[in-house]
Amino acid sequence: MTTQKHQQHRIGSGFGALSTADDVLAGIDLSGRTALVTGGYSGLGLEITRALGRAGAHVIVPARRPRVAEEALRGTDRVEVRAMDLADQDSVRHFAEGVLARHRTLDILVNNAGVMACPETRVGPHGTWESHFAINHLGHFALVNHLYPALRHGTARVVSVASSGHFLSGIRWADPHFREGYDRWLAYAQSKTANALFAVHLDSVGTAGSGPRAFSVHPGSILTPLQRHIPREEQIAQGWVTADGTPAQGFKTPAQGAATAVWAATSPLLDAHGGAYCQDCDVAEPAMTEDMLIGGVKPWATDPEAAARLWQLSTELTGLGAGLTA
Repeated sequence: MTTQKHQQHRIGSGFGALSTADDVLAGIDLSGRTALVTGGYSGLGLEITRALGRAGAHVIVPARRPRVAEEALRGTDRVEVRAMDLADQDSVRHFAEGVLARHRTLDILVNNAGVMACPETRVGPHGTWESHFAINHLGHFALVNHLYPALRHGTARVVSVASSGHFLSGIRWADPHFREGYDRWLAYAQSKTANALFAVHLDSVGTAGSGPRAFSVHPGSILTPLQRHIPREEQIAQGWVTADGTPAQGFKTPAQGAATAVWAATSPLLDAHGGAYCQDCDVAEPAMTEDMLIGGVKPWATDPEAAARLWQLSTELTGLGAGLTA
């Protein structure tokens, strides 16, 4: 079990909240590199895919709806769409087998896809897994484990898109699948904490075995299709949009929201900061308030012992990851 905790403090990247994905990739040549972006055909993921492609990377985009993905990515060079459903562990395995058959190495993997505040939904074995935990975390846990042979070359990066939503909940060890008292916001929050903890432990595994460096990122507040389950009236009441649908002050554009994930996937400044939770194109500071707009990271999302415990729980649920220990 890993016990060393990385330092969560800004490192002075030179970028900030208003930087775009193209800004942070200026001067970076990804020609000959292979990237994979889950959810890479909508919202934030689409911006990440396009930015990596413009920098020269070949980008694999797994999609639950391949035809929709192909239409969204029409005209985008160096993109490969392949079918995959994160809610279905067999689908993830089949997808990964296809990728490994065609690509010996992966240089960048961005775990971006997810669901947010959706109605109670059960997926997985016998319909027992809560959907946020299953899709946002366990699906990506399985994907990375299946693809690990292609990531084990010392320079790969795995970036998990988390959220300041993690402020609302750590891991509910006694009931991670909300068998009692389902709350859509707490379910989302737990999955975002899981995304951050996954990066913490995956990085310790990579450091020990020449595997990938791993990071989690808060992209900022952005209006994308991720909010499709949240009625407009609720978005207005939350202060996210005005009555005419205009994003509230402080919300980022998708290009600005994509910047931190792209920065975490490529910046050499992060070589010595594996496992970090990042925000506004820099390593985030510890959260000192409950204001999610200010951001930062709560201690339960960076605790290495919790990260190791989550990895063990995920291994028990999926049957994967047992051979990867720090």
